[in-house]
Amino acid sequence: MFALVDCNNFYASCQRVFEPHLNHKPVVVLSNNDGCVIARSNEAKALGIPMGAPAFELKKIINDHQVYVYSSNFALYGDMSARVMNLLANYTPSIEVYSIDEAFLKLDGFDLYDLNTYGKTIQQKVTRGTGIPISVGIAPTKTLAKVANKIAKKYPTYTQSSYLINTEEKRIKALKWTSIEDVWGIGRRYAKRLKNRGIYNAYQFTQLSDDWVKKEMSIVGLRLKHELLGRPVLDLEINQPKKAIATTRSFEKMYTQWEEISERIATFTASSAEKLRKQNSQCNLVMVFVRTNYFRKDQPQYSRSIVVKTDLSTCSNIDLNICAQKGLKAIFKPGYHYKKAGVILMGIVPNEQTQLSLFASSNPKHKLIMHAMDRINQSLGQTKIMFAGQSLNRKWKMKQEKLSPRFTTKFQDIIKINVE
Repeated sequence: MFALVDCNNFYASCQRVFEPHLNHKPVVVLSNNDGCVIARSNEAKALGIPMGAPAFELKKIINDHQVYVYSSNFALYGDMSARVMNLLANYTPSIEVYSIDEAFLKLDGFDLYDLNTYGKTIQQKVTRGTGIPISVGIAPTKTLAKVANKIAKKYPTYTQSSYLINTEEKRIKALKWTSIEDVWGIGRRYAKRLKNRGIYNAYQFTQLSDDWVKKEMSIVGLRLKHELLGRPVLDLEINQPKKAIATTRSFEKMYTQWEEISERIATFTASSAEKLRKQNSQCNLVMVFVRTNYFRKDQPQYSRSIVVKTDLSTCSNIDLNICAQKGLKAIFKPGYHYKKAGVILMGIVPNEQTQLSLFASSNPKHKLIMHAMDRINQSLGQTKIMFAGQSLNRKWKMKQEKLSPRFTTKFQDIIKINVE
């Protein structure tokens, strides 16, 4: 059996833990530079605030309904996520952290347990221990656990935020309740194709022939069908290295100069390379992109990306930045107002599987330099050692006009209690 644990409205719930006056009030959290809505409380959803909506388009509804708006506080969210995951690890030795607010638990050897009670216990203990409300779905497969979790979240009063699919009757009923577009792994394109065939819910999907599903949706779709039938195909993915590492940001204002964009690309490359080294990997492809502000219809628009291949697989800031700057030179055009840029490292391989070359060799000093730099930055704080091209005197800050205190990660922001 698998359990999917999902934190309800996670970012908004993190804000409420330390600011209880937000309970039962509409709350939204904005993306980097206070751009778009990336999280909503149930009350905000009820007002019709859509996910991904630009913040400037919501000023009227925010003012009319006294919506509480917060800048994204990822230091706080990351710490609260770690607390949730640490508590979940007490309930099974097999756990896959699927995202910052979701985790799969494999419940092997729990045959003598009352899993219905066990799920409710997990829900109560984690919510009480962290203040973050969660929903728990338990089923024979990961895909069915997703369905069970959605039921638990949709009907918290009936399910006590935990739902177990352990009979054929429950499975069929749950699948008939689940719209085809809500099935994990079925995107908008497949949902449209299936609806054209008269398939509107997950149960109808399971009645399709294996041959048709495999032909129209590949082996991935066939695995999904078997998962919905209660036949486990997907197992936990524990400590899987990332296949691509991206660092992208919207700027706090628009930039037109090469030097300004180049500095950002150097910083993004350094950040991505550090993540690459943390998972003991190297890469051989560097993608760079730049983009103007497509919300500014009064300005000319431009968006371009390029992939640059390294001479050898590497995780060196120096080598990767050379490739990134080469790519930026190829796509940068003067005369545009750039609002976003990013670096994506691809072609990632483990350190022990890197391909050597007869005609090129890596600089052995780079490995020693990167190791020393990572140790110093980890002990003294990030960006103590940087590229000269990162402009040591310039302090880049995201637009975060509504940033809450970092209650759990910054000593000065620790919550104060008045005992008088």
